[in-house]
This record gives sequence, structure tokens and C-alpha cells, in this order.
Amino acid sequence: MSKTTVQKRIDSTKQYVDTLMDLHSKLNVVRVDLGYKKDEETKKTEISLDEATQDFNRMLSNRRGKPSIFENQVGYIAKKEYTEDKGIHIHACFFYDGQKIQKDSFKASQIGEYWEQITKERGGTHHNCNKNKKKYKDVGIGMIDYKDKDKRQSLDKTIEYLCKEEQGIESIKTNTRTKAFIRGTMPKSKGKLGRPRTK
Repeated sequence: MSKTTVQKRIDSTKQYVDTLMDLHSKLNVVRVDLGYKKDEETKKTEISLDEATQDFNRMLSNRRGKPSIFENQVGYIAKKEYTEDKGIHIHACFFYDGQKIQKDSFKASQIGEYWEQITKERGGTHHNCNKNKKKYKDVGIGMIDYKDKDKRQSLDKTIEYLCKEEQGIESIKTNTRTKAFIRGTMPKSKGKLGRPRTK
């Protein structure tokens, strides 16, 4: 993937978050890393990219039927990665309306536990990044007010990381339509310009 293509992805994803913040003065950013247990003998995960994609798509499709978990969720970004050590895993950020959802760590646990429920046969696991804010203090998680420049800049760093092709999935792809990076549909902004970005 060219630098130009990556930069376009970064810019459009930042615009996506700008639009979410234009519609919601506060965003509660919930980050969950989703993966699978290692096989006890091989010490590797035996899950294919297609299986992981199917599992994540299933979770997204089931959101309407799980209002206790996903109600007031207004957007998401996610990146699938592959490493020899971890196998297939997914870094996901879910954006909630911060006026209605305050408990970010609890929400991350709900998402992670639901992931483990729907991937039980494959040995799904999760890591709640919101539970350890000291370790993840620079990734822009938790409550972010549109006026909070520092937190927004931290979130932008996360966006830049997720949009890049490090630890990509190209080597294990069997379906050319499978994307490493996905995000929610761009919502319509309130106005032509929206709320100005903090620099």
C-alpha cells in the first residue's frame, strides 16, 4: 500500500471522528483487543483470517439485538493484524455517545465478554484496554470532550497506527475483498463545516 493511500485513509478516518464529534459533544472511546487462545501443543492460534473476519462481522451484525451492550454506540474503527506470536487479532475502537454512556471500562468488558461468547468454539479472548488507563494513557480512550485537545491528539495517534499496514494480513489473505482496516459508515454532519477540529 502506497504512502499516499495510507495518508488518505488516515485523513478520512480523522474526518470520520470529526463528524462523530460534531454530532456528539462527548465521545466515550472504548478500545478492546480481540483475539483467540493459543493451541496448547503448537503454542499458536489456528484461526484463519476468514474465520476471524466472519466472527467480527457477526458481532457487528448482532449489535441491534444487543442493546444492553451496543445501544448509543455511534461508530467504530477496527484493524485486523497477524503476527506469528499472536496469530489473527483485531484492535477495535467503539465510539459511544458520551452524554449517555459514562462507564467505558465496563462497556469494554461487555464487548469483550460478548466476543468470547460468540467465539466460544474457537477460543475467543479479549483485552480491555480501558481497564488500564495508565498503560494506555496516550491512545485517546475513555471520555473525550470536543474541546479536549490533548486527548483528541492522542486519539489521532491511535488512528494513525490503526490505518497503517504494520503487521498486515496480506501474507495470509485468501479473499482479495478482505480488508485489514474497517470503520463505520460516515454519518451526516449537522452543518456544512461541522465543529472545528482542535489542533
